[in-house]
Amino acid sequence: MIYGYARCSTNESKQDINRQVRELKEAGAEEIFLEYEHGDSKIKKQQEAMFAAAAAGDTIITLEVPRLARSTQQLCEIIELIREKKLRLVIIGSITLDCRTGSADPMSEAFLQMAGVFSQLELAIIRQRVKSGMQNAQAKGVRIGRPQATIEDIPSSFLRHFPAYKSGILNLSELARVCDLSRTTVYKYISLLEGVK
Repeated sequence: MIYGYARCSTNESKQDINRQVRELKEAGAEEIFLEYEHGDSKIKKQQEAMFAAAAAGDTIITLEVPRLARSTQQLCEIIELIREKKLRLVIIGSITLDCRTGSADPMSEAFLQMAGVFSQLELAIIRQRVKSGMQNAQAKGVRIGRPQATIEDIPSSFLRHFPAYKSGILNLSELARVCDLSRTTVYKYISLLEGVK
């Protein structure tokens, strides 16, 4: 079985994830796991599900090392898992780590680990640039972050259902559902309304 793994940071990145899926299918992926999570996140549920499904002799393909992990520690854990499960990992057009016999070619493993180091370095540089840019913007008086919500921003659907929540007819989850809002947004609107004297 050939499993494909595609990852991007948010589910808004449809174009990027679709490109990955297309290229993985072209490379022979029979089943593709889609992950919407940051590369250095400790929990990647789809990746865990893929490794749980993979059996000895199976192949896992992905486009780049950063798709798997943005941390050298996580990448080393993945290499160990591939060795234990006797899998083959293919970074398309780059590195193949074949552990189907229970061991890996030391050179391939070293190249994969080096790619992981560069991936982690790239993420650190990106974060440093973003932080520097934000500090520069703040120094120029630019307000960073989402605009502060006001009572005028509360949608009419929320105002219509809010009395039912206050009287106990709707609980918070039901209020969020009928207004088609996240619980976080509902908390924010309740806080705004209850702060009015």
